[in-house]
Amino acid sequence: MNLVVPDLLDLLDRAADEAAALVAAITGSVGGRVRRGDRLDRAALDAEQHIAHGLAWAAAYAETLRQTATWGRALDAQGRFGEAEALPAQLLAHEYMSQLAGGIPMNQAEIFRPADVFHPAERMTHLIGRLRLGASQAAKSRIVELLDRARGRPSLEASGLDETLEAVRDQFHAFTAEKIAPFAHGWHLRDELIPLALLEELGALGVFGLTAPEDWGGSGMGKVAMCVVSEALSRGWIGTGSLGTRSEIAAELILAHGTADQKRRFLPGITSGAIIPTAVFTEPEAGSDLGSLRTRAVRDGEVWRIHGAKTWITHAARADLMTLLVRTDPARKDHRGLSMFLAQKPRGTNADPFPAPGMSGGEIGVIGYRGMKEYEIAFDGFEVPHACLLGGQEGQGFAQLMATFESARIQTAARAIGVAQNALDLALDYALQRRQFGEPIANFPRVANKLAMMAAELLGARRLAWFAARTKDEGSRCDLEAGMAKLTAARIAWACADNAVQIHGGTGFAVEQPISRILADARILNIFEGAGEIQAQVIARRLLEGAN
Repeated sequence: MNLVVPDLLDLLDRAADEAAALVAAITGSVGGRVRRGDRLDRAALDAEQHIAHGLAWAAAYAETLRQTATWGRALDAQGRFGEAEALPAQLLAHEYMSQLAGGIPMNQAEIFRPADVFHPAERMTHLIGRLRLGASQAAKSRIVELLDRARGRPSLEASGLDETLEAVRDQFHAFTAEKIAPFAHGWHLRDELIPLALLEELGALGVFGLTAPEDWGGSGMGKVAMCVVSEALSRGWIGTGSLGTRSEIAAELILAHGTADQKRRFLPGITSGAIIPTAVFTEPEAGSDLGSLRTRAVRDGEVWRIHGAKTWITHAARADLMTLLVRTDPARKDHRGLSMFLAQKPRGTNADPFPAPGMSGGEIGVIGYRGMKEYEIAFDGFEVPHACLLGGQEGQGFAQLMATFESARIQTAARAIGVAQNALDLALDYALQRRQFGEPIANFPRVANKLAMMAAELLGARRLAWFAARTKDEGSRCDLEAGMAKLTAARIAWACADNAVQIHGGTGFAVEQPISRILADARILNIFEGAGEIQAQVIARRLLEGAN
């Protein structure tokens, strides 16, 4: 029986068009509520957060559908758009179109219903009907059969990557399967730092300089390569997939804003992995409001003395270099008074995490995202040479940091996809092995449906993340695309992990089961690098500003 909808590629294109038209209509409707003349009214936007954030989610779904349709067309031109690609793609299109027409779950408690703002066109309902075969029980069960056949591969669907990136993907997939996946749960349970020997291997593989120019010891590859590598490593353990994040941020900051001396001193070590950076931005009372940071730096001749407190600093004890955002102009209470420092520090130990004068702190225990550990740091006169002021410029720290957010959010989307894929791997293995009432539980519709939807959403999430990465590689502004990728991938990771635990039943609640780690790891993805609510606000502002 052919379970692929007739004229599927045409329907995918139409789904993307209808979703885009709905988003345009919602944008106009929301804009009427939050605009005052030719500008956005911030108070009105805050008051209308639910529908504004719903607009962000709708736009992310629409772009996912567009990129899925584009990917399908490209594969079809190569004769590679087969059943393993078509079935999850049509399931994704039916589900996202149905949600756009009925209600999008922004989280478990908040549903955005586009019809409350703008009534979807009748042709959208007709299109959903055309795609209904793709959401049939037979189609979902067939996806599970295909997943079983694809076990051990990077993904169910063909990637559409070029030969170089496909080889990189295979290389890191194999490395993760051998060097990370068998040991990850033990590291997590023992709450250990990622072994230094593994960091050295990853450095030799080029992880820390993947996107940096070859002149500075990097590989000169693009952000799509970063996505591929981050996903593969995170599929083994989110900690290893996150190792490159701080190196990526530090290298981007220095490449874009550093002095010639700062580039010479720091970039070769960062790209090789010899220098481990950490990002020191967040404060106890600041959170996402970086403009209100209070940690201050006071100049004393050729050094700056740092006073204040930072929190949620990842890999801080082991790090050699801090990208440190502090206030250098106390007269300014907003982002204009902030500066960025490249502050060196000695590596610490578990017993003495911060063996530097003027610096102290301790570990924050966490339920997941272990391996690098989280810390709070207190500064009391910690000295940083003036030569380590990024670019030699005061008051530019916030703007310098903002330029790195696109890459960080794309990379976080890739990490989320890796975690979600790990959840699918574990759920599928368990569902095929676990027998109840004389057959594998994968044969039961409610189990098969969960597995099939995981595969479908992962297909779309990859297309969106890689689209954002390509946009960045082309040198175009991509804060909108990066935000959409991060927003949706984080939600998908949590949904996949939660459903995977449900498939495991009581077994999944046991700490010795790897799926319990995946659930804990997935939860952080909707919080760091821009909480989901902040991410949706940023996306909504961009859409509404562009609608003027």
